[in-house]
Amino acid sequence: MQLPAPRGPLTDRLFAELARPPHAFGPPPADPRDDEEDAQLALFVCYELHYQGFDGVDDRWEWNPSVLALRERLEGWFERWLARRVPRPPAPPPRQVPRALAALVASEDGPSLSAYLRGRADVEQFREFVIHRSIYQLKEADPHTWGIPRLLGRPKAALVEIQSDEYGGGRPERMHAELFRATMRGFGLDDSYGAYLGVVPGVTLAISTVMSMFGLHRRRRGALLGHLAAFEMTSSLPNRRYSQGLRRLGGDAGTRRYYDEHVQADAVHEQIAAHDLCGAFAAEHPDLAGDVLYGAACALTLDRLFAEHLLGRWREGRTSLWEARWRADAEVTAR
Repeated sequence: MQLPAPRGPLTDRLFAELARPPHAFGPPPADPRDDEEDAQLALFVCYELHYQGFDGVDDRWEWNPSVLALRERLEGWFERWLARRVPRPPAPPPRQVPRALAALVASEDGPSLSAYLRGRADVEQFREFVIHRSIYQLKEADPHTWGIPRLLGRPKAALVEIQSDEYGGGRPERMHAELFRATMRGFGLDDSYGAYLGVVPGVTLAISTVMSMFGLHRRRRGALLGHLAAFEMTSSLPNRRYSQGLRRLGGDAGTRRYYDEHVQADAVHEQIAAHDLCGAFAAEHPDLAGDVLYGAACALTLDRLFAEHLLGRWREGRTSLWEARWRADAEVTAR
C-alpha cells in the first residue's frame, strides 16, 4: 500500500517524516480540530503501521516514540470526537448485557443503506459502496483479533470461534477478505490492499479507526467486544439485501458470494457474540459492562453516519468519495 496524498498540515508533515529513515520529530503545529479529514487520515495511517504498513516506509516506524506521541494526541482528539456523537448508554447489570445489546441494536433508527442498495442504487453507487467498504473488508477481523490475547476462558474461546470463521477456517480461499476481493473484481476494481485509501472520506476511515483504537489498547477491550457484537448483530439482514441488490444489477454468484456467506455466518455469530463473548466477559469484569455497551453504541453510530453520508451525497447527485468530491469542489472554487 502506498501513502495517499496528504489532506492537510497534519498528514503533510507526518507523511514527509515517514518517507525518511526513523528519527525523532516534534509534534506538527496543526491542531486535529482544525481539519477533521486531515486528522482522520493521520490517525488511520498511524494505526496502519501495526497492520500491513506502507511501501517505502521503514517498518521501524511502528514503535517510533515520535509517531506514538502523535498518535496519542490524535487518539485524544478522536475520543472527544466520539464522545460528542455517541451518548454513553447506562451500564447494565452484567447478566443483562446480552439483553441490553439487543435493545440497543433494536433502538437504532437511522436510514437504511442496505434497503437503498437492494432496491434503488445504480451500478455506480453500488461500486462506490464497495470502494468504501474495501478499507475495512480487506483486513476483515484483524482489528478485533487484537482482543484474543487479552481474554481468558469462555470469552476467549468465543472470540476465537468467531474469528476462525472470518479467516475461512484455515482455508485461504474462504477468508472473508478473499471473498470480498472477488466482489471488487466483479466491479472491475483494484482488489489490492488499501488501493482506495486516498479516495474515501473521514467517516469511512473512522469506521476502521475506532476498531483499531479499541483493539490496540487493553483498557478498551470491553468496548472492542461490544463493537464486535453490534457488528455481528446488525450484519445478517443487510448482507441479504446487498446480495439481492447485486442480483438486481446483474451481479454473478462470485460477486455476491461475500454477502451470501455473511447471511448465514453472522446469524450464528450474533448469538455467540452477545452471550458467550460479551455476556461472559461482563460476568468476569462487571466494572466493564458499560464499556461493552459503549463500544456497541460507537459501532452503530458510525454506521449511521456512514449511511447518512452516502445517501445524502447520492440524493444530491454527487459522489460519496473523497478525491472526486475534492476535485469537484476545487473546480467550483476556481471558477
